Amino acid sequence: MLAEHLVQAECEIVLDESHIARQRGVVAERWRQGLDVSQAVARLTRFEELQAMHIAERDRLRAKLAAIDTAAVAKKWL
Repeated sequence: MLAEHLVQAECEIVLDESHIARQRGVVAERWRQGLDVSQAVARLTRFEELQAMHIAERDRLRAKLAAIDTAAVAKKWL
C-alpha cells in the first residue's frame, strides 16, 4: 500500500513539472505581450506550492518505507 502511494506521489511530481513549465511559458508570453501577469503568476505559485507538498509527501513515504525495510532486515538477522 505504501509503495502504491509512493508511485502516486512520484507521478504527481512529474505532472507538477509539466504544469509548472507550461505556466512559466504562459507568464513569459503574457509578459512579452505587455499583458497583466498577476493571475498567471498566482497560478504558477499555486502549482509550485502543490509540487512542494507532493515532494514532501514523497519524501515522507520514502522514509517510512525505508524504516519498514530496515526493521524487516533487523528482525531477520536478530
